[in-house]
Formats: sequence, structure tokens, C-alpha cells
Amino acid sequence: MKTLVLPLSEAAGETANPLLPHTAEIIFAFVFLILLAIAFAKVVVPKFEKAYADRTAAIEGGMNEAKQAQAEAKAALDKYNAQLAEARQEAAKIREDAREQGAQIIAEMREQANAEAERIVTHARTQIDAERTQAVASLRSEVGTMATTLAGRIVGESLEDEARQRRTVERFLADLEASESARQAVGTDG
Repeated sequence: MKTLVLPLSEAAGETANPLLPHTAEIIFAFVFLILLAIAFAKVVVPKFEKAYADRTAAIEGGMNEAKQAQAEAKAALDKYNAQLAEARQEAAKIREDAREQGAQIIAEMREQANAEAERIVTHARTQIDAERTQAVASLRSEVGTMATTLAGRIVGESLEDEARQRRTVERFLADLEASESARQAVGTDG
């Protein structure tokens, strides 16, 4: 195997390597690269930095706004929950007041009904007593008249004297009441 060596310089009589640029081109490219880097650093990088800072500020502002909105939402939720709890307490109080008022109304209505019933019973008793008294007076009058007439027929003498008639009737009714009392006493003892 043979190795072929190519010369690196023209001085040795050989031709230059086409892959290697000339020294002037390397210096020109290097200077151009430095100028391009300086221009890029002066013009483009500040715009990128400004855009990056604006984007960062916008993101941080958005995050701050989101945190603020979240805090406001939490405060609104807490306020809503407090109002809801207050409304529930108020509703419970209203229900309790309504129950108490209902119980009070029922008690008042019962009291009124009892008073009305007592008044009706008292009135009925008074009316019954008055009717009984009236019936007893009417009965005494009729029984007295009948007894006087009957006694007059039996005796054969007129008993028109009112004082005598009254005494006779009262004695008859007293005897009648005594016999009724005796009958009731015998009935309850047996």
C-alpha cells in the first residue's frame, strides 16, 4: 500500500488546496462576524430582551391578576357562605317565631273556646234554672188549682179563699216532695 502525500504550499511547486480559504478571506470573515455580533448585540438583543421582559411582565401580571381574582372569588365565596348561613339562621328564627306564634294563637283560641263554652254552659244553666223555676211555679199554680178544685169537690165546700188555697197547695207539694225524697232515699240505700 502506497500513501500519497499532497503538498501544503505552492513554494514546493505544488498547487494550493481548494478546500482551505485564503488568509485574507479568513480575516475579512472574522471582522464581518465581529461586526455582525456587535450589530446583533446592539439592535436585535435589546428587542429580544424587551420582548422577553414584556412577556415576563405580562405573565407575572396575569398571574397577579389571577391571584387577585382568586382572592376576590374566595372573598365573595366567603361572603356568600356567611350570607347563606345568616339567611339559614334567620329562616330558623322565623320558623321558630312562627311556631311560637302558632302555639300562642292556638292557646288563645283554646282559651277563647273554653271561655265561650263556659259562657254558653253558664247561660244554658241559667236558662234551665229560669225555665225550671217557671215550670215549677206554673206547675204549682196548676196543681194548686186542681187540688183546690178536687178538694172542694171532695169536701163539698168551696175553697175559694186564696190564703187557704195557698196553704193547702203548699202542704200538698211539701208532702209530695217528702214522699219523693223518701222514695229516692230508699232507692239509693237498696
